[in-house]
Amino acid sequence: MKLWRLVRILWVIARFRLDGLVPVERLPASARFVFRLMPLWLFPRGSESRGARLRLALETLGPIYVKFGQMLSTRRDLLPPDIALELKKLQDQVPPFPSELARATVESELGASVETLFAKFDPTPLASASIAQVHAATLHDGAEVVVKIIRPGIDRVMRSDIDLMFTFARLLMLVPEMRRLRPVEVVDDYRASLFDELDLHKEAANTSQLKRNFKHSPLLYVPAIHWSMTRRSVMVQERIYGIPVADVEALREAGVDLRKLAERGVEIFFTQVFRDNFFHADMHPGNIFVSRETPEDPRYIAIDCGIVGSLTREDQDYLARNILAFFHQDYYEVATLHIESGWVGEGTRANEFAAAVRAVCEPLLEKPLKDISFGQALLGLFQTAQRFNMEVQPQLVLLQKTLLNIEGLGRTLYPELDLWHTAKPYLENWMKERAGPRGFWESLKRQAPDLAYRLPELPVLAHQVMRRSEAEERQRRQQSETMGTLQRSLRGFRRRSRQVRAGLLLVAGAVFWQPLWGWASQQHWGVLVASGVGLLLILWR
Repeated sequence: MKLWRLVRILWVIARFRLDGLVPVERLPASARFVFRLMPLWLFPRGSESRGARLRLALETLGPIYVKFGQMLSTRRDLLPPDIALELKKLQDQVPPFPSELARATVESELGASVETLFAKFDPTPLASASIAQVHAATLHDGAEVVVKIIRPGIDRVMRSDIDLMFTFARLLMLVPEMRRLRPVEVVDDYRASLFDELDLHKEAANTSQLKRNFKHSPLLYVPAIHWSMTRRSVMVQERIYGIPVADVEALREAGVDLRKLAERGVEIFFTQVFRDNFFHADMHPGNIFVSRETPEDPRYIAIDCGIVGSLTREDQDYLARNILAFFHQDYYEVATLHIESGWVGEGTRANEFAAAVRAVCEPLLEKPLKDISFGQALLGLFQTAQRFNMEVQPQLVLLQKTLLNIEGLGRTLYPELDLWHTAKPYLENWMKERAGPRGFWESLKRQAPDLAYRLPELPVLAHQVMRRSEAEERQRRQQSETMGTLQRSLRGFRRRSRQVRAGLLLVAGAVFWQPLWGWASQQHWGVLVASGVGLLLILWR
């Protein structure tokens, strides 16, 4: 199966002539030679543009590759315009599956006919994505909803692709320089997030959590879930009417303040990561809309919460302190934090790593703030850290991807967006609250129930600790006595061994005294001295 899938991938690359995307002139001479030997010229290029060929190839390969294209489509500042424009179509224009299959899935999951469940069900999908598609419907009480339906059989294709990715990851592990990237762990983390999207129960739970986090917030609205009509492969959700965030012309016509909209996107991201520790990790433009109400005070609408992320408190602290250190150009602090967190090798010297970080960041900070890309700075730092054995942190992969998506989206809305200036006040306030009296009080309140529960057990726990300490002390004494006995036995054995060797030499000398005496009387004094030294070495070695 894996071999067949690999053959199919190579076939798709040849069929859509994706070799046209490779800058052959920049490859090493040996790679150029191999590349030109490939018989790709046998396949016609066709009339489609290179961007269209790439989009069609990703659609042909399946959902994992479509997801990759969606991620690329948000980086308009890093892609040629023609390719970015084509990949944008992957966000909600993936070819749909037949409406008959959609109806059958709904009826099978919910246990009733579509006519019984809905007053109206539109067989033409509103949108079609890589893993699911959405149909408009109306409930019998008049509420307008959307019905999200998982593509039938999609799990088999995804398992095949993930198995192939694991194979490539294990091959990379054979290369010592690639082990620090931890490719198997990264693929495993990606697998978990992708397969979470196949369970709409999880997406519904994530949506409800995000809605609670931003309840009554002017920044973000999350549509409600109809839990009674939600199953593993079907989810019914409140229908929203908003402007797609990527439709900049429509936003301008509606009078939306694009600068405020871009800055609010950054604020939403940092609020999710640091205040809530629960962030939407699939924020490509197909999942983000803008409310038509109050355009001068714009509000985002988020859908498709299938992939979410969270960090440990330690990772939150290290990440915030790292970003603030960048803002303050304190590169030694950045180096120290990387070493303390274990993100670089233990033997790394802080001053050397700080010098490398300075070489990456200082040229960026010399530019006007509007020209600085935090995403590019982040990627440059990772590339520089390779020689310090920096390992990929799987728990940060989703966060890095989301941050790049947010920056790309923000610069599309408002090219003058200053991500650093927008984020700095928020992070500084968060750190003050976390480390200040308020943070201490909040931490105390969180731990108070557990402390109150364990307080009556403290005498018992203290007694157990003392008994454990006494037992460990007795064990150490016993180990010390045992080691002493072994050492004495070993010394006695060596002494007896020397005595046995001396006795054997004396017996052998007595038995062979006459022949040896005759032999010795005929030898030069140097031979006799050498023989004597050899006997001493045998006796005392």
